[in-house]
Amino acid sequence: MKRLMAALAAVLAGSVPLLPVHAQSERLEQAVSSDEAPALIPTENFAGRSAFRDFEMSPDGKQLAIERSIDGTPEILVLDAAKGEVVRQLVFQKDQRIDWIHWAGNTKILLSISMAGSFYGFPVRVNRLYVRDLVNGQLFPLEVDDRVLWGGDLVHMAEDGSHALISVQSSFRSTPSVYRYQLVPDGEVERIVKPKTGVWNWYADDDGVVRLGMGWKRKRLRVYYRPDAASKFDLVGKLKADDDRSRYWSVVRIVGGSDRGYVLEEGENGRTGVRLFDYSTGQAVETFYENEDWDVEELWLKRDGTPLAALYTDDREQIVWFDDAVEKRHAQLKKALKTEEIRIVTRSRDDERMLIWAGSEADPGALYIYTPAEKNLSVLANYRPELDHRLLVKPKPVRYTARDGLEIPAYLTMPRGRPDKNLPFIILPHGGPYGVRDKLEYNDEVQVLANRGYAVLQPNFRGSGGYGDTFYEAGNGEIGRKMQDDLDDAMDWAVAEGIADPDRVCVVGGSYGGYAALWAVLRNPDRYRCAASWAGVTDLDAILKYDRKFLSRKASKRWRAQIEGEDEEFELDTVSPVTFAPNLTRPVLLAHGTSDRTVPFSQYKKFEKASRTAAVKPTTLVIENEGHGFSKTENERKWYDALTAFLLEHNPPDAVEKVTVSAEAVPSGAEDPATESAAADPVASP
Repeated sequence: MKRLMAALAAVLAGSVPLLPVHAQSERLEQAVSSDEAPALIPTENFAGRSAFRDFEMSPDGKQLAIERSIDGTPEILVLDAAKGEVVRQLVFQKDQRIDWIHWAGNTKILLSISMAGSFYGFPVRVNRLYVRDLVNGQLFPLEVDDRVLWGGDLVHMAEDGSHALISVQSSFRSTPSVYRYQLVPDGEVERIVKPKTGVWNWYADDDGVVRLGMGWKRKRLRVYYRPDAASKFDLVGKLKADDDRSRYWSVVRIVGGSDRGYVLEEGENGRTGVRLFDYSTGQAVETFYENEDWDVEELWLKRDGTPLAALYTDDREQIVWFDDAVEKRHAQLKKALKTEEIRIVTRSRDDERMLIWAGSEADPGALYIYTPAEKNLSVLANYRPELDHRLLVKPKPVRYTARDGLEIPAYLTMPRGRPDKNLPFIILPHGGPYGVRDKLEYNDEVQVLANRGYAVLQPNFRGSGGYGDTFYEAGNGEIGRKMQDDLDDAMDWAVAEGIADPDRVCVVGGSYGGYAALWAVLRNPDRYRCAASWAGVTDLDAILKYDRKFLSRKASKRWRAQIEGEDEEFELDTVSPVTFAPNLTRPVLLAHGTSDRTVPFSQYKKFEKASRTAAVKPTTLVIENEGHGFSKTENERKWYDALTAFLLEHNPPDAVEKVTVSAEAVPSGAEDPATESAAADPVASP
């Protein structure tokens, strides 16, 4: 604890320069011909990121708190929002992580900080909450029992920042109570809500009265409610785990002095909509808004508790405004920034100032500070500082029909400056696989491949989310079977349309997409020229056993049933790549991070070992201390370098200059001491 306090106390004052930025509005005025093939963009430009990660505007809009990371060291910068100048800088240690930041009034910041710790000898993340007073420079913790791992969740913040309601366990064995903390050093702490068995989430109304608690008990989602601070909590609803309502029920806000508020809840048609809800009865009063085709994913409310906007996704994120003036302003901003999408990242209490992201599926975007009263819009930073978005290409939505008649939505990205016929073709299935989907949004990997001359198709195969229950459930039991047919049918569609050269089709993916890539060349080697897998599943039965460690018994059974389906004769080994790895005849790039907790490194080791007797051995890439995604830009660059070099060798686009790469890929047949020694280890544990 002393070490954490010492690190947090390292605070600098004065003006600190921001990272270099480019005025996106100026760049947009400079057109680049789409008829010419662009130069090869270095992979580090795609892997490079803005150092900025999280943003919180002060209630009065005068200051902006930003989290950033410099060479792995987390920092919080406090900017003068009008000038864009840094006036405070808080520096942390590399092994610490900023979980979230929240303003306490206009002069203090509440911080959630976690760092490495231990619990009965097991490594864990230990979290604590701290308050930073920007006026006098004081930094102090919100005290909790030393045995508690998680320092608490914010339930309500007083408008003036004088106190906060924090949900925190009194011991690691109990469910959380709600405490009222005075946000001053050694401030008074008062427990205002006692714990209830099974209740892990507490909600307060606009006035700071805790009114609702939710949690699971005996396989039911239980909802407790009270109308005011003087009343006791009553059980107003019990939803079974398999009840459709329990799959999606989200409290948005409880209005002070009222028993009503808004929730996101599934309706009779299976779509999630905005419902006006009576918490005292546990029943919806009316449907405020519902889209007949798409689930509402998010609801924004005004200060008076009435709806401002609802968000859903068709091919891209869409906003339905319930305030004409705000809708008009939003349209004016889009026009001024010449972009398809803008998003309010954070804003002041009364919208005096906002931080806005603007971008598109062909532009990673930039951040702008917008002051409506002054009609001032100034660029703060680009999300990919070194990437010239003018050289990128826009995906477009397409549809094709699978062999059983199911329509499959997908997104097609064509390379610039090349004929639209007989192109080298990449099928890029998403991860998940269930409930996940691709949409029209910026994707580094898609743009890397398109820049190298490949047409890229992202199919939302059956089982993907966002297209309704029927489409989702069509994927049950179909991993390696009909879900894989959907990818084969994507190839047939692209070939029939004249887009893809049938002799130059490869499958590339990560996680489940990595599985699908490996299975493609093993299941149908006559179809595909090559495959590349990042963190792909190779042994389905083993991954289900691994997942069981993190799921309840019932959830584990439900997950296995979804994978296996209703065919009692079906065996997972018959669709597991590791089973057929010795038969590999097509080039494969097999890549994984050694610290992957989602798809453990043992999945890589099993396939690599099983493929040693294959006619064609995989090209391998092992990234030490990397997880399921990419925590470091250099690791993401290694994957892009390895992938583009692999494709250039095994599925080269026409007239593409060979590039020099620095990826740590191991060519076929070469010795990889790290892989050899790892292959003898037991199955990795989380």
